[in-house]
Amino acid sequence: MSRTRTALLSALALVAGGTGTALAAVPQDIAAVPCTVDYKVQNQWDTGFTTAVTVTNNGAAKSSWAVKWSYAGNQKVTSGWNARISQSGANVTAANETYNGTLATGGSVSFGFQGSYSGSNALPATFTLDGVTCNVDDGGGGPGPGNPGPSGRVDNPYSGARVYVNPEWSANAAAEPGGSRVSNQPTGVWLDRIAAINGANGKMGLRAHLDEALRQKGSGELVVQLVIYNLPGRDCSALASNGELGPTEIDKYKTQYIDPIAAILGDSKYASLRIVTTVEIDSLPNLVANTGSRPTATPQCDTMKANGNYVKGVGYALNKLGDVANVYNYVDAGHHGWIGWDDNSGASADLFKQAATAEGATVNDVHGFITNTANFSALKENNFTINDNVAGKSVRESKWVDWNRSVDELSFAQSFRNQLISVGFNSGIGMLIDTSRNGWGGAARPSGPGATTSVDTYVNGGRYDRRIHVGNWCNQSGAGLGERPKAAPATGIDAYVWMKPPGESDGSSSAIPNDEGKGFDRMCDPTYTGNPRNGNSMSGALPNAPLSGHWFSAQFQELMRNAYPAL
Repeated sequence: MSRTRTALLSALALVAGGTGTALAAVPQDIAAVPCTVDYKVQNQWDTGFTTAVTVTNNGAAKSSWAVKWSYAGNQKVTSGWNARISQSGANVTAANETYNGTLATGGSVSFGFQGSYSGSNALPATFTLDGVTCNVDDGGGGPGPGNPGPSGRVDNPYSGARVYVNPEWSANAAAEPGGSRVSNQPTGVWLDRIAAINGANGKMGLRAHLDEALRQKGSGELVVQLVIYNLPGRDCSALASNGELGPTEIDKYKTQYIDPIAAILGDSKYASLRIVTTVEIDSLPNLVANTGSRPTATPQCDTMKANGNYVKGVGYALNKLGDVANVYNYVDAGHHGWIGWDDNSGASADLFKQAATAEGATVNDVHGFITNTANFSALKENNFTINDNVAGKSVRESKWVDWNRSVDELSFAQSFRNQLISVGFNSGIGMLIDTSRNGWGGAARPSGPGATTSVDTYVNGGRYDRRIHVGNWCNQSGAGLGERPKAAPATGIDAYVWMKPPGESDGSSSAIPNDEGKGFDRMCDPTYTGNPRNGNSMSGALPNAPLSGHWFSAQFQELMRNAYPAL
């Protein structure tokens, strides 16, 4: 049974203009807590605030519901959504709409509202669901507003925490000339095959990393970032990062890969760590963008869509890993140059919801999503926007944007987060953006907009992302380190992260025999003239690259040279 992501209230002081949150906690015995209410102030200003509320029902299934609370101050609800909200004095009632009255056992429902206040905006102390008090156990002695459980999830795991520095990556970086400038940065630990769990070829295994994380943690909070990446038929639209498991080996994925990882993460020895998982990059988006009659389709992706093993695998991983109280699952959500188009984004959100409710998982097993993992899309394009018009044409008509709805990762992550919430993900989900290689600094970085002679000269002259085509993904020439890892950098964004360790290759420039299941992809060959997925353009890849995941010194040096912000 998947553990629900519950949130128990803490009387946190809220600063005007800041963001407040309820302290999240997972009860030791979830069955003893009849219901939980996660009440989060998302935005607050001098006289008003917006709040997101998620209610989880652990009792008998309901066909209608009503949540009640009281304010200690003069807060007034002025408008709401996804619930019928009324207020009498300090007392507030939020009842279901006609379309969301069903609330199954273990199910959740989310709604939100805007309110006004003066003075302080203290969190409500008590909530009831149909007259039953939430956030406390039936006997009154369990986790509650003043007694949070010992292994509680917080709203943003990166807030108030340091992040694990992988000593193996750090040593590689420090050995490079000038590498000591970034060798203390946190990066993701990639579990990209079964052997990586226990350690292979002299590398640290998962337990070794977690033990080192405890040492780094000391008395503070520490986040450990893991990449869960070994689906059957992995990366169906590429060859460089193909995995060890065949398209039908879903049982092996479950029993020999996910189950052992979950068992290690569930060891009480590691309960004090905040473990962030990036779940299966480049999988679900492939089922949307590279299947069927699309010119970008591949037979391998059609196979994985037909057999359902990407959906089953992701659901199983979310379920099993979500059972561990201190694990925060973030599902890979591609990047703006992949699913930012109208016909991709909606279908992707629906598919993510399908996977998040497969194999025993629920949306409560998803803490958020991550975009741009191991990719190069610019964080923020400042020299043009999607709303600009040049020479009588919209920016969307330029060859570079090509009718996409987003021009950079930050705008995509924020808008796609709203779309994910609209299809049923919890309103408190946060986004991560991988900024390890999307800096695009150096001498080639434009200092302002391009010429307005045409929409293409305008966009191409001003864009920071210097790739030949937005579909190019392998060891890109001219790329630079991006924003350094940072917690809560923008609205809806839990953190900028370096999930892809800079300097680790995306794939080899030519075929290299190996026992890691990694093939040769022409997109990593600098002489390759492309395919429909990159507009039949040159690959833009660096020469002389090693196998994916192996250290690529020339790339690391280029990333440092072109870093933005500069080193």
